[in-house]
Amino acid sequence: MNPAKRHSRVGGNPEKPRRCLPQAIARLVASVLVSLLAFAAQAEIRPFAVDSLKQIETARQGKAFILGFWSANCTHCPAELRTLAELAKRHPKLDIVLVAADTPAEIPELVRLAEEYGLTRQAQWVFADAQPERLRLAIDRRWYGELPRTYLYDRQHRREGRSGVIPAEALESWVVEHVK
Repeated sequence: MNPAKRHSRVGGNPEKPRRCLPQAIARLVASVLVSLLAFAAQAEIRPFAVDSLKQIETARQGKAFILGFWSANCTHCPAELRTLAELAKRHPKLDIVLVAADTPAEIPELVRLAEEYGLTRQAQWVFADAQPERLRLAIDRRWYGELPRTYLYDRQHRREGRSGVIPAEALESWVVEHVK
């Protein structure tokens, strides 16, 4: 086959068949880099087991933080997640830990939602026990699984647990008082 015809059939220029190759490679490399950066920016979602709460608390010793439990299927969780995302934007020192009461099989959806709500920079966990009741019991004996469930930890790690959507003003007030 005549090389000029081959290029013309695929839309190439028969006089400059190789000039497009460096540009195509550059576009491919740029695309791969953008994809890698996007992947790196995604929150790492860790498995939440019976001992995970102690790990979270130990890593934040002497530091105030918010621990929020949510689910991809929770009706009221989006409002809470949006409020937490806004707080994180206004208060860069605020440490928020999110735990999805879902299963590891739902991680792609959890990542998508974290991205949608602007929470990819927050620590992310997902229930990783076949019996979620054991996890809830390890977290708080008075918690029966209602979502969203939020724990406000002060610097001494005294915690206040609340179920349901916490008003934005109440969270803002807590952050102003405890996060320095």
